[in-house]
Amino acid sequence: MKLTLLYFASLRERLECPMERVEMSVPTGDVAGIVSQLRSRGGIWNEAFAPGRAWRISVNQRMATLESSVVEGDEIAFFPPVTGG
Repeated sequence: MKLTLLYFASLRERLECPMERVEMSVPTGDVAGIVSQLRSRGGIWNEAFAPGRAWRISVNQRMATLESSVVEGDEIAFFPPVTGG
């Protein structure tokens, strides 16, 4: 599944990655499956997306949860709970 992943604010700085277009196998078809694959990258990725870390998600610019479904071509954004303007 081809997806666009966006990282904002402190996540972007920590990961040194503002955006990426990726091909992912998301067997669960939801955001949780994407987060699991990001964690599997290890190192800073595992730390940034570790359970208990505070961040928010949007799918196609709509607020989402880990249970939100994703389909080919979706844009998934990750950002801290509070972002500056």
